[in-house]
Amino acid sequence: MRFGIKTLDDIQAEGRTVLCRVDINQPVDREKGALKSINRIEACVPTIRELSDKGAKVVLLAHQGSDIEYKNYYTTRPHAAVLTRLLGREVKWIDDVCGPAARAAIQELQNGEILLLDNVRFVAEEQTLFEMKLRLTHEQQAKTLLVEKLAPLADLYVCDAFAAAHRDQPSLCGFEQVLPSCMGRLFEKEFCTVSQVMEEPVRPCVFVLGGAKISDAFLMMKTVLDRGVADRILTGGLVGNIFLAALGKEIGQGSVDFIMKSNYGEYIEKAKELYARYGEQITLPVDLAWVEGGERREAALGGVPADIAAVDVGGETAQIYREAILSAKTVFVNGPMGVFEQEPSEAGTKAVWQALADTEGHTVLGGGDSITATEKYGLTDKMGYICTGGGALIRFLTGEELPVVKALRHGAGLGQ
Repeated sequence: MRFGIKTLDDIQAEGRTVLCRVDINQPVDREKGALKSINRIEACVPTIRELSDKGAKVVLLAHQGSDIEYKNYYTTRPHAAVLTRLLGREVKWIDDVCGPAARAAIQELQNGEILLLDNVRFVAEEQTLFEMKLRLTHEQQAKTLLVEKLAPLADLYVCDAFAAAHRDQPSLCGFEQVLPSCMGRLFEKEFCTVSQVMEEPVRPCVFVLGGAKISDAFLMMKTVLDRGVADRILTGGLVGNIFLAALGKEIGQGSVDFIMKSNYGEYIEKAKELYARYGEQITLPVDLAWVEGGERREAALGGVPADIAAVDVGGETAQIYREAILSAKTVFVNGPMGVFEQEPSEAGTKAVWQALADTEGHTVLGGGDSITATEKYGLTDKMGYICTGGGALIRFLTGEELPVVKALRHGAGLGQ
């Protein structure tokens, strides 16, 4: 047991039916009916293989597609084919979630066999609108259709979906109320890794915060500064621009207009407050880049044309950040330095990511854009640890108790 949650070492799996919630949500090429990436699928393979090897009857629950709009949902059928290849054993699939066909397939499983159910978000109670509007307690989630139909067929529940641990939905938090529960190997590894960053980071500890998810960045920044976790924060992307604007630095009216039009004006005041208190620990860009006529341009603060928005940090800033990263013992990264998807505005992100690859310190990356940048530059094998979770990781680093963590701690108290 770790952090009050049971692990696979604490359960007996042989001959038991195990409901295992994984996060294998991947970008989909709908025209080809294929997955564009399989990194999350690869990450959960160790848990699935271990359960199967131990003789469990493994039932996989997973979602696919954004849960805001129904049109984004997609079947999990391609995932079963990928898992079959990665595991070297058949992963059965059924186009049902908790109906008669799914329940019959579960009851027919033999020891060691694996069954992937279809997208759990085809069930209404797994949708965001259901979650946000009704706000069911975990006890109420245990009485939803999904849990009431599947839990009686199972002996154990395993959650290996740390990437979805910030969600409060029946497939993630309901089963732990009625079944003995534990976390899978991926969940265990990710939860312990980020807990280490928050509780006992090897110092100096540097946070690199960029990107455009402002609310998450500011919540996380305040938490790690208030708790004394971060010794230094390097800012980039929209996060850096907001701080510069808050301090009255000339970053180009185009950048300021973008901040205000995006309804981020409130964060200018928050940036002022944070900088007033922690200014010595917050490092801001000293130069910026923009694109003009398809070409990259750079200038010190005050040199960006008034009608153009900055889209990257400049070369001098990238060098300062590189030196800070190379001297750190722990580096946590969330968010790129600019619009790295386009060649003229990627230099800052590319330089910082190369520093992450070169440092001898322990690096921890999280967030979709951070992972995409790492893959783009071919640096995946150079990073210390890459978290599959974005929202869950950030929520954890803001000091929030994740719903799934709370549920798993409850499930740890139920007998096998």
